[in-house]
Amino acid sequence: MGAISPLGADRLSTFAAALAGRCAIGPATPEIAKWLPQVLVAPAAVDPRSLLDNCHAQLDRATQFALVAAKEALADAGVAASPDGARRFGVYVGIGFGGAQTVDALYTRLHNTLQNGQGNRSPTVVHPLSVPRMMANAAAATVSMQYGLRGPSNTYSVACASSAVAIGEAFRAIRDGYLDAAVVVGTEAMLTPGAMLAWNALRVMAKPDAADPARSCRPFALNRSGFVLGEGAAAIVLESEARAAIRQRAAFGELCGYGCSSDAAHLTAPSSEEQVVAMRQALAQAGLEPEQIQYLNAHGTATDAGDVVEAQSIRTVFGQAATRLAVSSTKSMHGHLIGASGILEFVLSMMAMNSGSLPPTATLDTPDPRCDLDFIPLTARHGCEVSAIMSNSFAFGGSNVSLVARRC
Repeated sequence: MGAISPLGADRLSTFAAALAGRCAIGPATPEIAKWLPQVLVAPAAVDPRSLLDNCHAQLDRATQFALVAAKEALADAGVAASPDGARRFGVYVGIGFGGAQTVDALYTRLHNTLQNGQGNRSPTVVHPLSVPRMMANAAAATVSMQYGLRGPSNTYSVACASSAVAIGEAFRAIRDGYLDAAVVVGTEAMLTPGAMLAWNALRVMAKPDAADPARSCRPFALNRSGFVLGEGAAAIVLESEARAAIRQRAAFGELCGYGCSSDAAHLTAPSSEEQVVAMRQALAQAGLEPEQIQYLNAHGTATDAGDVVEAQSIRTVFGQAATRLAVSSTKSMHGHLIGASGILEFVLSMMAMNSGSLPPTATLDTPDPRCDLDFIPLTARHGCEVSAIMSNSFAFGGSNVSLVARRC
């Protein structure tokens, strides 16, 4: 597994910060703040360029994040470039808005050129690789080329569920015999003026907390006001049990359940009925009962309707076992990474299962009575026995994904 997030430059520092309850939320850059002075963001802990070779400096920021996370995951798995069986080793990527930085820079250049009347400079002259940089599959293509992975290179853009879908579809490909292994990446880098203006218009962005802006994203809290956009990437290496046995590599766990459904009802309003379907599908595929899940990483975006509906969905699925289930939303700390959220939260869940330490909903000081589950408020929980986890991702557009993993 690998990660570069608002909480850290790699997966270990990211998980440590999550357990510490550190919120990586702060004011936007001046380019954004001049239009949206109240908007908050969760930027990556480090510039991805500082972790890459100079030849990657001109790639879109989302692709740079993907390379950093994939590099850590592949090294962690002991996979070298052009591995044995490269034609059966795929690349699966989830991203919400491919090339946001490149697109924003193009329109900024066009606007400035026309506005300032810069002599004979033509606004139509742009970098010849602008399209390859901004295309949604740029990250998948770059990771594939960097590591000589010749299996399918697939990209999924399903809003907030993008990388969770990528995990699930890679899982299916390996389970059904089409691949032996895949590196799955979720990446996002849309902290740009244009993207932030669009998100702000949806009225789903958190209002700054007067006492501590870093704690402004409050999932499942009575005083929640929305989410904060973040950026970064996470990656995992999936492989068949047979391939792992041949390589004699110990795994973090077994991905064993993938459920997905569509609301077919509304672009932004969630549906409890279909969230329930996705979670039950994942449990059934894993062959697990609800009481066998000890930790659930919730989608938990801190929107009024979203949190209540998800809490209801969890209680419907888990029934009496819901009283013993530990749940948290780590978006309270790292923000909402849209296309990268699903896989980052899955990575944190896997680390929680392996360590027995559960990350908190770090800003939950006043719970909403309508969200009546154990949301691990304020501080992490240690010394827990966790044999199986669930991670939920519910997207605008009505796409619902639930992933289940257990100890090997």
